[in-house]
Amino acid sequence: MKILVVGSGGREHALAWKLAQSERVQTIFVAPGNGGTASDARLKNIAISDPAALADFAEQEHIALTVVGPEVPLAAGIVNIFRARGLKIFGPSKEAAQLESSKDFAKSFMQRHHIPTAEYQTFSDLQAAHAYIDAKGAPIVIKADGLAAGKGVVVAMDLHEAHAAVDMMLSDNKLGDAGARVVIEEFLAGEEASFIVMVDGKNILPLATSQDHKRLLDQDAGPNTGGMGAYSPAPIVTPQLHARVMREIIVPTVQGMAKDGIIFTGFLYAGLMIDDQGNPKTLEFNCRMGDPETQPIMARLKTDLVQVMEHAVNGTLDSVELEWDRRTAMGVVMAAAGYPDAPRKGDVISGIPPETADSVTFHAGTSLNDKTLLSSGGRVLCVVGLGDTVKLAQKHAYDVVEKIHFDGAQYRRDIGWRALNRKH
Repeated sequence: MKILVVGSGGREHALAWKLAQSERVQTIFVAPGNGGTASDARLKNIAISDPAALADFAEQEHIALTVVGPEVPLAAGIVNIFRARGLKIFGPSKEAAQLESSKDFAKSFMQRHHIPTAEYQTFSDLQAAHAYIDAKGAPIVIKADGLAAGKGVVVAMDLHEAHAAVDMMLSDNKLGDAGARVVIEEFLAGEEASFIVMVDGKNILPLATSQDHKRLLDQDAGPNTGGMGAYSPAPIVTPQLHARVMREIIVPTVQGMAKDGIIFTGFLYAGLMIDDQGNPKTLEFNCRMGDPETQPIMARLKTDLVQVMEHAVNGTLDSVELEWDRRTAMGVVMAAAGYPDAPRKGDVISGIPPETADSVTFHAGTSLNDKTLLSSGGRVLCVVGLGDTVKLAQKHAYDVVEKIHFDGAQYRRDIGWRALNRKH
């Protein structure tokens, strides 16, 4: 069978890599893919990004199944286009993807369906937003309503930073249409975790838990990024907490969408904040796998992903049981010089070792130019190490990171520190 994976990042490389392990796969096309997918004989990059053109391609090539990685094509309605032509595709419809593409939609949905989240208000008027900040005080969180590629959230620790964030979004229009409305919400303290499930419309299949590191620098300092590393499982998500998140957040979300007349299918990602008492609240929803969480999760998945995806598009996820590698997987992101504000492109990448039983390197912002691997984006690579302990997984990841070279490479040296600090 032939499969199409839509996207070009580390998440898509990891999904394609895992799908390619199935004996039933003939070819996996990645649209548009990256230098890593171009270097893998089992994968084939295609330079198409328009959703309708991708549907044409899927028809011509008799693609059995399409998996969508990033949020932009989902928000543009790629799933609606494919389904209208009778093509099998895993992802949410344009209507369901509003859980991610509009922060205001997500917040009002959570309020309506009593899903625990931070108190908030939405503004398009600059003066009213400033007045609300003054009334509430800091710390406070400012979010652009629309998709802003991970750059639309400012956690303001003081009033000056909060007012500047509102000005940047509403009056300076730095984020374009995405920032034409802002959601201002209370600051939640605690520890974050990523809770990702697969949904076929009614059945919910939880994936392994994970936790990512958003800040650029060690000790969670520096600016927010799309994610500098992640590990799975996340020790903070105990079996008790897992059951509670399913009961209070995930199930009410899937059922609430159905009640609102929108059937949810695809990956559902709840970004959680867990307070000191172990109470979870929803920071945000994504309608896709996280990046870099996908890389360690896929490195641990032992079940044939093609089989799982078939059940997902056929509405039979209740008959699937996932098998996981018992080891910890830790992914360390290597980012380009100047990331996240002005990432440099075109640096030559060398020294990536071959995959082993305890390490694999996924590509994100890379391109292949006459057999030369070059950086082409902010987050360049994600190196995943596997080990029986968090410490060993960390060692295996960093052993590989140290062998890889490109000018100006940035990476954190403390990925997994929260898990290491937890008393087992």
